[in-house]
Amino acid sequence: MSRRVWPIVVLLVLVGGACYFAAHLIADEVRTSRWQARYFHDWGQRLTYTIAPGASDRIRFPDAGPYDMRLGYARIPHYTELLEARGFVREHQARMSQAMLEYLDLGLYAPYREKTRAGLALLDCNDRNVSVQRFPERQYQDYREVPQVLANSLLFVENQGLLNPEYPTRNPALDWRRLSRAGVDQLFAIVDRERDTPGGSTLATQIEKYRHSPQGRTSSISEKLRQMGSASVRAYLDGRDTVRARERIVVDYLNTVPLSARNGRGEIHGIGDGMYYWYGEDFDEANRMLHEIESKPPTPREAQVFKQALSLIIAQRRPSYHLRRYDTNLEPLTDSYLRLLAGAGVISTRLRDAALAARLDKAPIPSLPPADPFVTRKAINQVRTDLSRLLGVSSRYDLDRLDLTVASTINTEAQRQITATLMKLRDKEGARELGLYGHNMLRDHDDPSKLAASFTLFERVGNASYLRVQADNIDQPFDLNSGARLNLGSTAKLRTLVTYLEILAELHDRYAGMTRAELQRVPVSPQDGLTRWTIDWLLKNPNGNRRAMLEAALERKYAGGAGEAFFTGGGLQTFTNFERSASVESLTVRRAFQHSVNLVFIRMMRDIVRYEVHRAHPDASELLADRDAPGRRKWLERFADEEGSQYLTGFYRKYNALDKNGRIALLLQRVKPIAVRVAVALRSADPTMDEATFARHLRAKLGTKLDDEDVFKLYDKYGKDKFSLNDRGYLSRIHPLELWLIDYLDDHSEADLKQVLEASADVRQEVYTWLFRTRSKAGQDNRIRILLERDAFERIGERWRRLGYPFDTLTPSYGSAVGASGDRPAALSELAGILLSGGLQPYTETVRWLDFAAGTPYETRFVLRPGQRKRLLPEDVAELARRSLLDVVEGGTARSAQGAFPADRGMALGGKTGTGDHRHMVFGRGGYVIASRAVSRSATFVFTIGERYFGTVTLHVRGPHAARYSFTSALSVRLLRGLAPTIVAMDPQAGPATLACTGG
Repeated sequence: MSRRVWPIVVLLVLVGGACYFAAHLIADEVRTSRWQARYFHDWGQRLTYTIAPGASDRIRFPDAGPYDMRLGYARIPHYTELLEARGFVREHQARMSQAMLEYLDLGLYAPYREKTRAGLALLDCNDRNVSVQRFPERQYQDYREVPQVLANSLLFVENQGLLNPEYPTRNPALDWRRLSRAGVDQLFAIVDRERDTPGGSTLATQIEKYRHSPQGRTSSISEKLRQMGSASVRAYLDGRDTVRARERIVVDYLNTVPLSARNGRGEIHGIGDGMYYWYGEDFDEANRMLHEIESKPPTPREAQVFKQALSLIIAQRRPSYHLRRYDTNLEPLTDSYLRLLAGAGVISTRLRDAALAARLDKAPIPSLPPADPFVTRKAINQVRTDLSRLLGVSSRYDLDRLDLTVASTINTEAQRQITATLMKLRDKEGARELGLYGHNMLRDHDDPSKLAASFTLFERVGNASYLRVQADNIDQPFDLNSGARLNLGSTAKLRTLVTYLEILAELHDRYAGMTRAELQRVPVSPQDGLTRWTIDWLLKNPNGNRRAMLEAALERKYAGGAGEAFFTGGGLQTFTNFERSASVESLTVRRAFQHSVNLVFIRMMRDIVRYEVHRAHPDASELLADRDAPGRRKWLERFADEEGSQYLTGFYRKYNALDKNGRIALLLQRVKPIAVRVAVALRSADPTMDEATFARHLRAKLGTKLDDEDVFKLYDKYGKDKFSLNDRGYLSRIHPLELWLIDYLDDHSEADLKQVLEASADVRQEVYTWLFRTRSKAGQDNRIRILLERDAFERIGERWRRLGYPFDTLTPSYGSAVGASGDRPAALSELAGILLSGGLQPYTETVRWLDFAAGTPYETRFVLRPGQRKRLLPEDVAELARRSLLDVVEGGTARSAQGAFPADRGMALGGKTGTGDHRHMVFGRGGYVIASRAVSRSATFVFTIGERYFGTVTLHVRGPHAARYSFTSALSVRLLRGLAPTIVAMDPQAGPATLACTGG
């Protein structure tokens, strides 16, 4: 051999050796993943996180993967914004290592031991579980619990060789055989688009896909690489040996694989829930059979259970198609896998044959277990409602599936005891035990089972007010405390008193800095009694401070007499006092509030309304005094527009759904059978009606024979063009706007109410021309007063809503001072909390803290720590109103509650009583009632206890039963007395606090 050949030979040997060595290394790496184990484990050791106090500046939240959305991880930044706006702060949060941040910036999924079960857990004020949701509901705890036949079948179908112990460092995210086969299939698919292209996914990458990939799908090669990379790092987190990690992959897959959704249940995850919700199989029983299935000849029942489980493993590739439909090939496909499993020796032939003989019949949707009675869930339901509001999660389904623990403020033991007490009202014996029979309470023949009772209690803790108890005896979802608009009677006097004192405080602030000469020059309307009184007081007390003036305001006297009719609410109204003795004397505001004298507060509301009128319209007196006052016509035009709109709205609702013939028929029902009236109505409603149709309607309505000449005369004389709209209304005795609307709808049948009102703007003014021309100045004045009063009540409503009043409008009547506008017990509680806190916003909450994603790199705890509270009332106004509440108990309408709470130990009781007698009333001329029908009756007591507690107790009866009862607010006061021992036991300052909240 020549010398020139030797170098070439040596080079070839070296290259061949290197290739052989490289091929050996590659083959060894494919078999063992030895180098991957070292690299991924070392990398994973740097991918860490810690939990530290305060908000984190080193955290990344996941994108919109199904798992991350369902458990709420992806929305934690959104929840943070909402919660911090409500006074919550981040007490602690996860901090990710720099390596983990860089890792996540590569687009990979966070490496940590992910939860296979999660859900909403609610705790009470002592941090005890009161409601725990966990999904999926049925799971394997570890690999030992998984029936071997099930695990082997899964691996044969999805990931053969995954649990091979020969190579303990093997990467479970890579199956080179399946991956290469999938690659070849993808290449062939370029040429043959009809060719099946099964994926090369392992169980580990499938888990990454359905948990974290967008929509749970592999949309691109880059997404597949993300899955493989994330799964590889996750597999080596606990060490280079992946045997246990691979077993855990099997368990995690069986526990969490998506199996579509079912009506009434929602999404189904995991074989355990899949067996129960798709086939009706008990999880424990099914596992028992699967564990025993190969140790003896399988019974038909055992074989059927195995076939069902296998079908779910197969169905996961197209779960909605296979499981939600009945025309799929799931059963033949399952049968083919049974043959393959037996052929490969995974199952015995006897199991194969028995399973082939079984049928896959889906079970009916399992019925839900009986729910706890509603009365036991009122407080927790309120927590759920508030939590939904806090997080902006409207669906209870979505809320229950968040990985979230919430510490509520509810005192569950006190809630249980108070609910039990309220339930005693369902029978006479229990009501008598509570002392609810007697004067102004229940009578011997009264049935207490018709009474709905509600109780709410808040406790002030720092800057917040925590809901401790919300209970009732109504075994329905309805919540009496916050779910209805109730007439709560004289509790409205508390709102009226606060408004009265607030206005006087404003007046003092406005005028107290003026000199005597300046005060004397202030123009004051004779109608504005509050401004006049303030200036007079300041003239007499030039150095008087605001507190002194407010004290004096409580000593102002109002007549308590009932012999006066009040123009309010659009007409004359009269009011009475509960106690006749109150009608014969003038009473101070303080005493009138203490004894709940209606007429004093009616007159007080009149003063408040007049103050608001003249504050907004200083020219109101001149406007009403002078017929030619500038601007007077604008008020009349506004009245015409608003009242006309109200009429048209009512007419539109009657006629909108009808066709032309239906509208004519309804109109004729309202017209008296007088020839002229019927003729005018017909010719106005349908000006194009022909004479024959007119004659048919006319004769049918009148029921008499009219000759053709009489019909023609009526047809010709009363055409639309012969009389004005107002004249036609007068002749037919039908409102002109009703006639106009029927005619308008004939040409605009699709018009909505907004279009009708826009089209009728000029018509409404035309219909009310009589108002502008009338000689009756008093009639015009009354209509202007109605508008002025309505505007005043809008401003009064703004004051009330600032203090928690729950409705957008007040009834524009002095009767609002005694309950005519309605209220809610929950809103009254809020007002009591404002007064107890000295006029500051009470921050009433049901949630103390929230733990999101505990044990994950996204862990975040929010704690309620409201900052500086907003001032809603001057402090002196709140103090005097609260002192007035104490007066009611000390010597007023709630004096029967004296001694119920230990005042000497900081639990002095104050409150305001209210009896709501809601009636449907018909008034005649002069404001007198000519008909009355009971709608509902209520007894309410809004209270404060010491410096810590406030709330309401309400009893209510509605419908035809209401007329049978005559109880007053004495009933609610007496019920609170019966609840007092439980409340006292909650207060650590009042003695042995056996029911105190220790968690917060």
